[in-house]
Amino acid sequence: MDQIAHLPILLSACGSDRVRNMATVNVCETFESIQGESTWAGLLCFFIRLSGCNLRCKYCDTTHAYTSGRDVEIAKLTEEVAASKAAIVEITGGEPLLQPGFRELAIQLRDSTGKPILVETNGSLDISVVPDEVITIMDVKCPGSGQSHAMNLANIKRLRSKDEVKFVLSDRADYDWAKDFVLTHDLTSICGAVLFSPVFGLLKADDLGKWIVKDGLPVRLQMQLHKIVGMK
Repeated sequence: MDQIAHLPILLSACGSDRVRNMATVNVCETFESIQGESTWAGLLCFFIRLSGCNLRCKYCDTTHAYTSGRDVEIAKLTEEVAASKAAIVEITGGEPLLQPGFRELAIQLRDSTGKPILVETNGSLDISVVPDEVITIMDVKCPGSGQSHAMNLANIKRLRSKDEVKFVLSDRADYDWAKDFVLTHDLTSICGAVLFSPVFGLLKADDLGKWIVKDGLPVRLQMQLHKIVGMK
């Protein structure tokens, strides 16, 4: 489904009755923190959290991004990132691909800052809009999220070797489902990393680790480092 089809969702999610200027994006918040997920975990990161989301995961920890936001010029965000000492930049949400200005934001950050740019997306929208040299970190929603039906399976073929795929697991049933998905689609040969992450406070990380070891699954156990150390 193309981006135009999602325009009504975007306008509703961002609380606007007009199409937003491509030179702006609707921003929930910006902040610096330690990157807590992906193979980039542990690095100082500048986060740009865009507003609006088309999914409602049961375990969502950023519900404030559903509707809260303000229009910000892309040029201003680029200046803030360039001035930051952060080693990397992540565009997240919400669901950043919903916004018409997303691609222009990613391009300007890529071309102006010289820093690695990551974008975290929920897997429901066409990821081919992510510019070259910008790294996609794509969620595949497991049944425990309540949103597995929203997965855009065509995105599997759109993944690039530097991209990463993340599964957030609520229980053993999610693990078995995710394992089958990884093996069926041969994900580890397509992208740079496949990440299995337990829902914080719901699935014990040591249980997940033991399942991975027992099955010899070629995935990376991922913890939400920022939550472990008590950061945003």
